[in-house]
Amino acid sequence: MPARIRLALFVTAALALLAAAGVTVFARAGSEADAPGFAGSLRPDVPPQDFRLRDQDGKTVSLRALRGRVVVLTFMYTTCRDTCPLTATQIRGALDDLEQPPPALAVSVDPVNDTPERAREFLFKRSLGHDRMRFLLGTRAQLQPIWKAYGIQPQGKKFDHSTYVLLIDRHGRQRIGFPVQQLTPEGLAHDVRRLQAET
Repeated sequence: MPARIRLALFVTAALALLAAAGVTVFARAGSEADAPGFAGSLRPDVPPQDFRLRDQDGKTVSLRALRGRVVVLTFMYTTCRDTCPLTATQIRGALDDLEQPPPALAVSVDPVNDTPERAREFLFKRSLGHDRMRFLLGTRAQLQPIWKAYGIQPQGKKFDHSTYVLLIDRHGRQRIGFPVQQLTPEGLAHDVRRLQAET
């Protein structure tokens, strides 16, 4: 199949997905702020995990240092052309809607190809620069324990990586998960607010 046709089919499918998500969000918009539950799925009760990696600018990021704050955590790779850009855009939409945006972290799932330069370019193209999102990089040996701790399959030649957005609560526990096909900016912002409101 020619590349143009594949691209047209992908764009059509992405627009249909966004339209369906928009209808769902519109239908829930009146009651979502008062909803007793979360828009995302509750995660299993797993003890807090910690990791320490460098971001696209070479600055060290430690999950432990972010205790006391809600954190948006996801897993991406810089050369992705479909799921990762869409996920980043949805996260940016949620950050735009929040008065107190939480730290947002993207952990690399393709350490060979994810370079600092590519990570900066990826974030810049999606208006996530200036520390709005930090793209965490490392070697496979450094990243493997993190993937395992969060149940993430890295990107491979014959398979795609796991695509989740997680919310880490103030105590460092993963509380809420969004499969990418269920992620909306409104739902993510709603759940961040709920976690931020917890004492």
